[in-house]
Amino acid sequence: MKNRGVYAGLVLAGLLLVFGVWVLSFFDTTLSIKRVAMDSEVAAKRVALPSGQALFNPPRPEDAPESIREEVMLGYKIMTETSKYAWQYVGNGKDSKLSCSSCHFEGGRSMESISLVGVGATYPRYRDRNEYTVDLGIRIQGCFDRSMNGTPPPLDGQIIQSLLVYLQWISKDIPIYSKLPWTLPESLGNPHKPDTAAGAEVYKDVCARCHGVNGEGTDIAPPLWGDGSYNDGAGMHRIRTLSTFAWHFMPKNAATLTQESALDVAGYIHEKPRPKFVPSHPDKIERLIPLTEGK
Repeated sequence: MKNRGVYAGLVLAGLLLVFGVWVLSFFDTTLSIKRVAMDSEVAAKRVALPSGQALFNPPRPEDAPESIREEVMLGYKIMTETSKYAWQYVGNGKDSKLSCSSCHFEGGRSMESISLVGVGATYPRYRDRNEYTVDLGIRIQGCFDRSMNGTPPPLDGQIIQSLLVYLQWISKDIPIYSKLPWTLPESLGNPHKPDTAAGAEVYKDVCARCHGVNGEGTDIAPPLWGDGSYNDGAGMHRIRTLSTFAWHFMPKNAATLTQESALDVAGYIHEKPRPKFVPSHPDKIERLIPLTEGK
């Protein structure tokens, strides 16, 4: 009888063990299925982005394909050390404290400045200044002409071509003609009228430590007026542009200005002397062929 009881207990324990394993297997399988389904749903959401949506994820210059890497790296160096690699086309040449990165930090790869990530996907573009649609090469020439107070490099030369390759690379994976949410707005939309006296105080308290007491620039920041600065044809010579830039990004890495202070200091800087823009070529595109048939 005792043996029968022992056998019965063993059989019952075995059945319970098998049942327990089955229960664990069932729930583990069910949870796995649910987990896979959830993971698939999350993946689908990641892949199914709205059409034309741009994500800020610029690739590193050194990660460019081998076939274009040298040109990409040169373009990056031109952006960050303009007076060294493109000195012939910059005002004050090798002594210039201006560079493309004066406005486009980290070679245009920073969101904390006028970023150039995606610019390769948004040109050609109509420009009021040209009264025509222009490509990115012509746009870059304008930067040298005005913001660098220099002369435009030739479109078929190494400077422009390397910059184009670089800008195209950091625009990788940006949908063509997508809206770039990190683009600098045209203005603050603030009706405050700039007070240049208040702007002088803002400049002394906030800006002079980096840009110099007389706006001459330093080793860490570009000049804002004077012979070494951008000329009066540059975008930064517009109060709306400079104030928007200052409010969003100044002081660098610790933007603290109010919109009113940004407008005041922009008005103050705007009145300071700087080189006069002397056009090296016509802005307008010569029109020989009607765009509309029969026009």
